[in-house]
Amino acid sequence: MAGRNNRVIIVTGASRGLGRTIALKFGHAGTRIVVNYLERRQDAIAVVDSITEQGGEAFALQADVRQGAMVDAMTDAVLERWGTIDVLVNNAGITRDGFAVRMSEQDWDDVLDTNLTGPFHCIRAVSRAMMRQRSGHIISLASLTGMQGRAGQANYSAAKAGLVGLTQSAAKELGRFNIRANTVLPGLLETEMGTSLPEPVRRRIIEENALGRSSTREEVAEFIYRLSLMQHVSGQVFNLDSRIP
Repeated sequence: MAGRNNRVIIVTGASRGLGRTIALKFGHAGTRIVVNYLERRQDAIAVVDSITEQGGEAFALQADVRQGAMVDAMTDAVLERWGTIDVLVNNAGITRDGFAVRMSEQDWDDVLDTNLTGPFHCIRAVSRAMMRQRSGHIISLASLTGMQGRAGQANYSAAKAGLVGLTQSAAKELGRFNIRANTVLPGLLETEMGTSLPEPVRRRIIEENALGRSSTREEVAEFIYRLSLMQHVSGQVFNLDSRIP
């Protein structure tokens, strides 16, 4: 296994939002970062620049996680450059909200493809390298919505519930190779996705929060960084969302 400050981390959807904050946290701590992005190349390069300016190592890789062949090519490029993959953070995700009775098949497919099939492609691809090196950690970002459901988010809820099951299945399958797999529920964040919620929905979520506030990206990134260092924790769901309905 790579040393603590020499690990290679892939963060999907790392050009903005929580993914960006996670990449910066790991990068500024001295790990080598793969900034995965779909469309926002300049934003991804800005993340790389922030890391390298502080003496870290990072590079941006475009890959659509919905496409298995592109994910395989991304992992091959990482292995060719650095020879190892120590942590995968499944962060990329989208929403296409609407009541299920009126939801189009396209909106259903888009969310399931990105939020569930995408992590499947990533887990499958990095697991091959992790199995050979007999170490690794997979961390998936899910949502309390996947555990409780939410009106208007049937597709998102289904995808995030599936992601919990997928990650726990990976933990059981890969544990004998010293590979950990855990899920984190970050809560409402001040990101593009979080702020795009209708104001009544945002207000209700904050009212249900025991602390009366949303989570912060920095707190979540710090937790994920510390979780990534834990050698004896796997198959768990860590709820950082303080909502009590």
